[in-house]
Amino acid sequence: MLQVSQLFIYPVKSLGGIALEKADITDRGFRYDRRWMLIDDQNRFLTQREHPVMALFKLQLANEGILVHFKSDAFTVPFEPLTTITEQVTVWDDTCTATIVSPAADQWFTERMGFPVRLVYMPDNSHRKVEAAYAKHEEIVSFADGYPFLIIGQSSLDELNDRLETPVPMDRFRPNIVFIGGTPFQEDEMHHFKIGDINFYGVKPCGRCVMTTVDQQTAIKGQEPLRTLARYRTHNKKVLFGQNLLHNGQGAIHTGDILHLQQ
Repeated sequence: MLQVSQLFIYPVKSLGGIALEKADITDRGFRYDRRWMLIDDQNRFLTQREHPVMALFKLQLANEGILVHFKSDAFTVPFEPLTTITEQVTVWDDTCTATIVSPAADQWFTERMGFPVRLVYMPDNSHRKVEAAYAKHEEIVSFADGYPFLIIGQSSLDELNDRLETPVPMDRFRPNIVFIGGTPFQEDEMHHFKIGDINFYGVKPCGRCVMTTVDQQTAIKGQEPLRTLARYRTHNKKVLFGQNLLHNGQGAIHTGDILHLQQ
């Protein structure tokens, strides 16, 4: 039996995640997941790959918006932008429309990042399509790297940690859905499964980068677990861990839900 054990959203791309017991599903993934993003003065996305300090921003849901903690400071990102200013922003090779959240947000993040940044929001009318080669029905995605969901089996992490001198937590891999049961890397072969009435489709194993080497509590970058993974999880020059998902349907899923594999 495969069972959902953890659910996560990452409201601001590359900042801290939020664990949920229930996650609402929208047309582009979990509600609030990567709907906000920090950009530089070239309107290009920022991540922990180049700026590990971003790991130190911790998030939680509040009544008024997303509460962001950085060391002893805090700032609330409103659920809706306070401006109507739009910009064309870049995420990898994609360009899409985003709305500037507020001057106050820009100032707060700029002071803590140490260089000029702006916080943007993806409005509902901004449609960023997933990679055409893997799309099934012209699905869209938020500011996530490429797909609405990432799933990882707890058994896969346990198997990896058996190979590491110092085990790493699941937060190194930033999944949306974690499940228990099954065998290590079973998600590699999960091409179609259902949780409740919602269909999920495994479309592309997730290629991992140096971001997995950033300790999410200290922002210190090391060599593991990427070095060990590269020894036995490399395919076509990419280190694979986790499965990217598309979906069909809206609603909600919960921790404890059963994954029903489909033929």
